[in-house]
Amino acid sequence: MTDRLIYLPLGGAGEIGMNAYVYGYGAAGKERLIVVDLGVTFPDMDGTPGVDLILPDIAWLEARKAQIEGIFITHAHEDHVGAIGHYWERLGAPVYARPFTANIARRKLEEQGHPENVVKVVDPYPHMISCGPFTVSYLPISHSIPESAGLLIDSPDGRVLHSGDFKIDETPVVGDPWDQDLWEEVSRDGVKALVCDSTNVFSDAPGRSEASIGPAITEMMKDASGLVVATTFASNIARLKTLALAAKDAGRSVCLLGRAMRRMTEAATDEGILQGFPSTISPEDALNVPRENLMLLVTGSQGERRAASAQLAQGSYLGLKLKDGDTFLFSSKVIPGNERGVIRIMNQLSEMGVDVIDDAGGKYHVSGHANRPDLARLHEVVKPQMLIPMHGEHRHLREHVKLGNAGGLTGIVAVNGMMINLSGNQPTVAEYIDTGRTYLDGSVKIGAMDGIVRDRIRMALNGQLIVTLIIDENDEPLGDPWVEINGLPEIGNSNAPLVDVIEEDLSQFLNRANDKTLADDDKLEKELKTIARRTAQREIGKKPEVTVIVSRLG
Repeated sequence: MTDRLIYLPLGGAGEIGMNAYVYGYGAAGKERLIVVDLGVTFPDMDGTPGVDLILPDIAWLEARKAQIEGIFITHAHEDHVGAIGHYWERLGAPVYARPFTANIARRKLEEQGHPENVVKVVDPYPHMISCGPFTVSYLPISHSIPESAGLLIDSPDGRVLHSGDFKIDETPVVGDPWDQDLWEEVSRDGVKALVCDSTNVFSDAPGRSEASIGPAITEMMKDASGLVVATTFASNIARLKTLALAAKDAGRSVCLLGRAMRRMTEAATDEGILQGFPSTISPEDALNVPRENLMLLVTGSQGERRAASAQLAQGSYLGLKLKDGDTFLFSSKVIPGNERGVIRIMNQLSEMGVDVIDDAGGKYHVSGHANRPDLARLHEVVKPQMLIPMHGEHRHLREHVKLGNAGGLTGIVAVNGMMINLSGNQPTVAEYIDTGRTYLDGSVKIGAMDGIVRDRIRMALNGQLIVTLIIDENDEPLGDPWVEINGLPEIGNSNAPLVDVIEEDLSQFLNRANDKTLADDDKLEKELKTIARRTAQREIGKKPEVTVIVSRLG
């Protein structure tokens, strides 16, 4: 049987977030495997109410647990490392990461009760890690979090470069600068496939450096008359440093608010990445600093309801309050889907008289992903035999293939579950794998297709009605049924209590029901549910979710 080199995205291809990629080499079905990233994405109240996290479905991978050689984490963003604590036990393979990413991965494993020593700290290229038929090396690259890396993956069937999330930034403030010589070196002997970030393929302007926004932020803080609050991703250590240094230059003390903000700065300090960061003050000390001499650096740039930004917008956080004349800076891009939460906070702040500044003009934020000209530049440097776009919605992947085609590259749109055979001269679809999502709901993991969240949405949309009936030992109703309602109007079109109207219709049905119906729980439940929904529809114009409880005596 002929061996093959395969690429299989389980998350992150056809969406932005929840990254999980698999590479394999060997006979079909018996490949030795490596996993690149295990990330999460975040729920929203419209589609996934009550869900805490969304994880990739790893059933295919778990069924091949004995074939997994290692798990490689490219960087410490939640959409790349967030699932490691939840899934490591089901996969059981060693985890490889650079020091800062390893620090975050260990914390996530510890939170879930798993041993920290499964994480192996690795040095960057030219250090190589042997994993079955693969050798893997970490290629430093610039991004919006320290120690990001692409991966050099060598197999008996050729070299693959997995870009990871990246931008071309020669002055990133914190982290590795773009090193074109390195990428030219590892590409010199030929690259079979470039598996590449597609996030900003529609952005036509060349990417801007993190260092370029410092002066504008400093000027803004000097001009502000009151308290300044700034929010960004807690993981964007370079931006935190840019904001903190700007505050210092403007004569302001810096106070960090939010658990994630403190955790990330501690990890960066522990690993020696965050140097020259101004000293910070506690929230208690901040209460005694004149407003014009204070800058709060807070979590919640994406409108998270429990983060420091939302708490401040609702009144106060740890005793700190905003008032008329203060300034609030959103130094971040809003992730699609989070707009509503961010706008809600902005309006709450505006009602307080706070001046809100966002990134609309591009003065106070730069992206951590390569724009279209920079993607083309990487294509030209690597000169791969084939291009496989990843990390993007379907439209991003498709446009990225077009960009590659324009430069003479062969590409393929590979979405989650599409196994690509990289052997041969062009990529082909080897097979399709069932993929999906797993929801972390409280402390339990549930399948996206289990119906639990669907039922929750239906209850939220339609309300709930509970019918309880007691049947005696002679199969006769013991009294009338009673009804409880949740999330429904109390008075309907009859100008009578909704509960009374439904109970009356149910009682009339029971009075005329035959012995066969009264003795059959399934038939009885079906009839009661139908009548209750029909009455509710007549009275309030809605068909609620109905639960029928039939209790029998004797």
